[in-house]
Amino acid sequence: MFLQIMQGKVRDADLFQQQGDKWRTDIKPGAIGYLGSTSGVSPDGTAVVLARFESAEAARANSERPEQATWWEQIAPAFDGEVTFIDCPVVDMIAGGGNDQAGFVQVMHGRAVNQQEMRDIGDAMTAELKELRPDVLGGIVGWHGDRQFTQAMYFTSEAEARKAEKTMSGDAQVEEWDKMLDGELQFVDLIDPTYD
Repeated sequence: MFLQIMQGKVRDADLFQQQGDKWRTDIKPGAIGYLGSTSGVSPDGTAVVLARFESAEAARANSERPEQATWWEQIAPAFDGEVTFIDCPVVDMIAGGGNDQAGFVQVMHGRAVNQQEMRDIGDAMTAELKELRPDVLGGIVGWHGDRQFTQAMYFTSEAEARKAEKTMSGDAQVEEWDKMLDGELQFVDLIDPTYD
């Protein structure tokens, strides 16, 4: 799997929504190797789209479609300033991956001290996570650049996530994972996510 992430500040939410709807009806049917996506806008106006493809080649082929380029020209004015695109050639699934039933998705951007060790700790945490956090429906981690990652966690609801996260305080595996962070995490909360 290949993950492509788009992030930027939205200045015209209506245009962003309109063009999102247009992509679903007009562009998506011809998308090559497209597996699905999660998108949303945070309370501060930050939009994130996480699009999954069968391969990097499929993602590239989709980006090169003329209708995709035309659509991008039409949605670009919805953003305020530069939009960031991130390609993730390495993708990990947490508890089966993303879940379209989630009422809340939290996106985290960070950097690992050691990429492989962090991936191993994440794998070891999955079984415990299912037991301790029934509010977690799954997750996906895309690795990019020099030990950088973007992780999206899928929750039943924001209220359940906020309540349950307190139960993880002091957990040994969580503390071990935190030690693998090289710097601070950046969070983007998608409180009304859309799935394709």
